[in-house]
Amino acid sequence: MSAVLDLPKTTDSQTTFYGKIESDVVERVILHNVSWETYEKLLADNQDIVNPRFSYCDGDLEIMVLGYQHEVLKHRLSELLVEIARVLEIDYEGAASTTFRREKKRKGFEGDANFYFKNAELVRTKNEIDLSKDPPPELVIEIDITQGSLSKFPIFADLGIQEVWRFDDETVKIYRLQNQDYAEVGESICLPGVKSEAVTDLLFNAQEMKRFDWLKLIHQKFKQEIRKK
Repeated sequence: MSAVLDLPKTTDSQTTFYGKIESDVVERVILHNVSWETYEKLLADNQDIVNPRFSYCDGDLEIMVLGYQHEVLKHRLSELLVEIARVLEIDYEGAASTTFRREKKRKGFEGDANFYFKNAELVRTKNEIDLSKDPPPELVIEIDITQGSLSKFPIFADLGIQEVWRFDDETVKIYRLQNQDYAEVGESICLPGVKSEAVTDLLFNAQEMKRFDWLKLIHQKFKQEIRKK
């Protein structure tokens, strides 16, 4: 392996939509010219460990150690998505931060959270997912609150992820796969009627409310949407 170290870690604090992000939010390295075999070995050596997280794209390998704020945001956005699905009575299956990869595509990632909807029943009884024969998750949540990360969109596109909910330092944006590229859209296809603005507002509310009050707010918001229909 010939590796070139890139972006060794986040070193500065920054003020964002969610307040001040400290320098320990994430530590990241990007290695270039990494073989698929090396990537597979790293996954095997770290399969029982939450941190670090690996993403692989055509020889570029990103290794991330996730901090508290990243994990809090991931949990809140995942919980929000699940509650919306329950209110809308849409079947789903969560795949947490499972590693999805295909050697043929030379792509692999561990999403912050992954979800199946149309294929929920199909994958529900499986003990593992093999993308050479099983469908990829239909929706991936990505928390990217620092600069300089490896772009995951080429990975998601090549593996056939239909929708991405991406939170940067200000908003949740929804992206839809169109012609092997992602276009920002205002509304989810996996959760019809759910708009990015509403998701952003509710995610912000979670920072300020008791959890049970926040869950009630989610239900009230989307029950109103159902009545409108």
